[in-house]
Amino acid sequence: MTPTPENPGPATPYGTPAAPRIAVRGEAHLEVDPEIARIGITVSARGTDRTDALTDLTRRNTTALDLVKTYGDAVEKLETGTFSIAPELTRHGRGERVRAYHGRVHLTAELTDFTALGELTTRLADLDLTSVDGPWWALRPDSPAHRHARQQAVREAVQRAREYAEALGTTLTALVELADLEAENVQPYPTAAPQFAMRSRGFDAAAPEQAPALDLEPERQHVYAQVNARFTMSPPTL
Repeated sequence: MTPTPENPGPATPYGTPAAPRIAVRGEAHLEVDPEIARIGITVSARGTDRTDALTDLTRRNTTALDLVKTYGDAVEKLETGTFSIAPELTRHGRGERVRAYHGRVHLTAELTDFTALGELTTRLADLDLTSVDGPWWALRPDSPAHRHARQQAVREAVQRAREYAEALGTTLTALVELADLEAENVQPYPTAAPQFAMRSRGFDAAAPEQAPALDLEPERQHVYAQVNARFTMSPPTL
């Protein structure tokens, strides 16, 4: 069947002698500073009476929330995750007897000011029965770093195709296809390993002086992008 504008016929992925194709891959790897840091906060309480345990847990949860909120714009997001209150049963004796009640609330805070992050983590870890995990460093999903990596990968693909064409003594004529393979942070939260984990003193410990703020060194983020590109070129003289 003769090709027409309405029916152009089957594609020729490998080109033709009159319009040879070049298929290349462009890659980019950027190393940039993180934009956000996330920490996990676990507030706990324990008591022989359920009501007392809940009251203590509520008070400590409020204290932790109020402390985080004092950092204002440095905290981009503050969320409450899971809450639990569970009885601890005695291991010996007849029947089921409750020995104590354990309560926990998990919070997540996301910060953009890393100087405030060091101070906040220290102050949180100094609270009674409060543990801190993290930080997990990351880029925002719409970070300009992802765009820069994709653009660099495209430029690298064009440059590579031109070099192949020049090796054949010819030039590129048109772009036929550009396919995005991957452009992502290779260590996004929550898979990145935390840089520290702290636990506060117990409720029965003597209150020490306020600990100095942690000096945290942000973990550099790696951003990759890959594209496949196909070009046509003028027929070379072989």
